[in-house]
Amino acid sequence: MSQEQKKQKKQTQGGKRLNAQPAESREKRSGAIATAVREEQRVPRRAVAERREEEPSDALTRCTRRVVSQLRRIRRRIHMIVREQKARNFPESDRLPIQLALLLWNMIPMWASLFWEHTWGRRKQLLRRGAAMWSRLEHRKGHPVVFLGAACVLAVLILLGSTYTRGTTVTYDGDVVGVVDSEATAKAIVSNLETVTTRTLGRSYQIDGDLVQYSTGWLKRQEVKERDVVEEDLSEEIGLVTPAYCLYVDGERIGATPYEGALEELLEQLQQAATTEETISCSFKEEVEIKQEYVATEEIMNLGYLAETLYSTKTAEVTYEVKKGDTWSQIAENHGLTSKELLALNPGYDINKLQIGEVLTLSASVPYLTMTVVQQERYVEDVMYDIQYTDSANMYKGDEKVTSAGQFGAADVVANVTYVNGEETERTILSSVTLKEPVTEERLRGTKARPTWYPTGTFRWPVSGRITSYFGGRRSPGGIGSTNHKGIDIAAPKGTPVYAADGGTVTYAGWMSGYGYLVRISHGNGYETYYGHNSRLLVSVGQKVYKGQQIAKVGSTGNSTGNHCHFEVRYNGVAKNPLNYLR
Repeated sequence: MSQEQKKQKKQTQGGKRLNAQPAESREKRSGAIATAVREEQRVPRRAVAERREEEPSDALTRCTRRVVSQLRRIRRRIHMIVREQKARNFPESDRLPIQLALLLWNMIPMWASLFWEHTWGRRKQLLRRGAAMWSRLEHRKGHPVVFLGAACVLAVLILLGSTYTRGTTVTYDGDVVGVVDSEATAKAIVSNLETVTTRTLGRSYQIDGDLVQYSTGWLKRQEVKERDVVEEDLSEEIGLVTPAYCLYVDGERIGATPYEGALEELLEQLQQAATTEETISCSFKEEVEIKQEYVATEEIMNLGYLAETLYSTKTAEVTYEVKKGDTWSQIAENHGLTSKELLALNPGYDINKLQIGEVLTLSASVPYLTMTVVQQERYVEDVMYDIQYTDSANMYKGDEKVTSAGQFGAADVVANVTYVNGEETERTILSSVTLKEPVTEERLRGTKARPTWYPTGTFRWPVSGRITSYFGGRRSPGGIGSTNHKGIDIAAPKGTPVYAADGGTVTYAGWMSGYGYLVRISHGNGYETYYGHNSRLLVSVGQKVYKGQQIAKVGSTGNSTGNHCHFEVRYNGVAKNPLNYLR
């Protein structure tokens, strides 16, 4: 039953029910309806009149309200259409645009069905054609020999293509050097090698064209080599230059070897020999670099000889700037030269008129590599005791008598020590924990004038301080070198008084090579004492001194790494351990 038929049926049923009502009821109902209609007609008119009075006269406001009202009607219409569509009712409208939109919307399912039928029909047609072609092929019978022959030909072509290729064989003086991919590559190798050889030898060089031959043809793929390999082989055949790994120190080439990784291993061995478990760092002061380049064949050296070279020293130019108070002889002596040798290195200088700021050329032997090792050391150090003097008029000047012996203290010290080529250059104390306090020594000191200057036969401490280096052999960190220390080093601040260990005659007072400013005293009984590295001397040669007389001030001149007094005791010229004589 259609929608129109259902509607007519409902109206018919409604009409029957209305007709079934009494006539009196219908009349009353008609009167009430008429009254309601009249009231309804009056109310809108009054509302319209009131709205017209309330509406502003502004035209823009009226236009805005119209637009808003129109948008609301469109929205309600859209909602109605959506509801009808969900209810499976065909939406209706009297407006032409809406009718066209509804028509197009409802035609979409039909178009989709037509498209699907068209596509599926073409697929079925293609499937039928493929099946027909396969059926025709099945009815045609080919001879197996044809297929086998084609397969063999294809296999042979693949095998040949993977095994053989076009290449160029390079020969030099009749000997095969190698195979490259083309003749152009071979000629480029020859040209590059000529350029490298010219640059390396410092003279023009060209390979004899009659000795180099090129032969192009089909060759096995595994015979073709890389361009660099063939270039190295050709260089080896010629024998003038060789690709090598070169060691540079501060831009100076020290040596070369053809073995890859050998120089790195050599440098690592040098560093390992100078390190221990306590080593913090180990480095080279100079800039060390390894480069791969061509060198003249005669410059290739044995690794053992190269290592020996690095351990050795070289002659290098050293300069010195003249300072206030310098003299020509003093500068020469400070650097282990005579005045004549220094003048030979600086011709034209007036040795009697040195100017402050002038730069003199010195010559010294310096190592190829300067190895700096920093290691942490932990040790128990003696803490020097103080000495308290009491003047005594019953004793001669210079004579002392211990009334209460002093005792060394002890301290647990942790320090970072820097060694340059085995020589200590810096010591930084990280911590020092006192384990035992020192005991002050009590001494009597004579004030009575001596009738004569003569030794007492005993030695006193030349300066108060801690011992930083003892008598005998000293082994440097890493086993790089060792020295024989002929005295003891007593650390003290610069300017600390240095006293004569016993009475005697000053036999030397001046600069002496590694000792710096040195005082040497002969005690007239076969004993001599040395006081080195002073900052200032207070005595002169031939002067008589008594025991305890100040003869110099502590310094760090000569071969010294810090302010201290180097003290020696010698008997008939032989160095003795000073600790066996000091009282």
